[in-house]
Amino acid sequence: MDGRPYIGRFAPSPTGHLHFGSLIAAVASFCDAKSNNGTWLVRIEDLDPPREVEGSADGILRTLEGFGLAWDESVQYQSTRLHLYESALDSLKDSGMTFDCACSRKDLQYSGGLNFYPGTCRNGIANNKEARSIRFLVSNSKIEEVKWHDLVQGKQNALKSSLGDFILRRSDGYFAYHLAVVTDDADQGITNIVRGADLIDSTPRHLLLQEALNLHSPLYAHIPLAYNIQENKLSKFTKAFPIQISNAPKQIYDAIKFLGQAEIILDSPKNMLSQAINQWDISKVPGTSNTHWA
Repeated sequence: MDGRPYIGRFAPSPTGHLHFGSLIAAVASFCDAKSNNGTWLVRIEDLDPPREVEGSADGILRTLEGFGLAWDESVQYQSTRLHLYESALDSLKDSGMTFDCACSRKDLQYSGGLNFYPGTCRNGIANNKEARSIRFLVSNSKIEEVKWHDLVQGKQNALKSSLGDFILRRSDGYFAYHLAVVTDDADQGITNIVRGADLIDSTPRHLLLQEALNLHSPLYAHIPLAYNIQENKLSKFTKAFPIQISNAPKQIYDAIKFLGQAEIILDSPKNMLSQAINQWDISKVPGTSNTHWA
């Protein structure tokens, strides 16, 4: 850290119930914040209305409360913060870090660039096409190789040429995850981000955006993912079972064990988390896990 008071966060999307994988991330970020006498925030990332499930946001908050995961300040909703993303996008435009793109998913699939943008519109849009999205011009970044030390995964690096010109504003007009999360983390003063390892590939893009926007970069810790018996990551997509408040002590116990921490005694959620905080050591969190969860 750079001397700033620790501020961490948990930022779920309201697309369904919390599952065991979600709980692991929430418990890890909560314990890491509290063991450092820090502040723990909750942010609802409701930037994708077509994917949202009605009532999910309230259900997530009720579940966190039932598991003793109490946040320190008012919950923030990305849907109320669009002006911040607009301002950040304008700043990037003014500094020559964006370009308009006319490519559809079908265009990219045809060119073989669905997972890596091939630069089709980087030097201008063809005359017969209209702009659909706005992308970050990676080649204009001052950074050639993105390097950082992950508190769980160790030394990381990525050549900026491997990242592609990622989207900042989608063709449907919604702001993209990368721009919104970097803007939010800076605005909320986040110093430490503890999240699932499935998001580690996003980190170099976030570091590039932070550099382009002259923002502080938080410390990152990417915790291992939980998988089901079919070797699929626990997620709403794979129909992972929702966690239940009625079974909170056992699930908190399992989450702490999964995270490689010292054993805690079954008790109330609040007391169990207090035990976990007192013994928390992020250096003991494993980089990967072979344990299967339903």
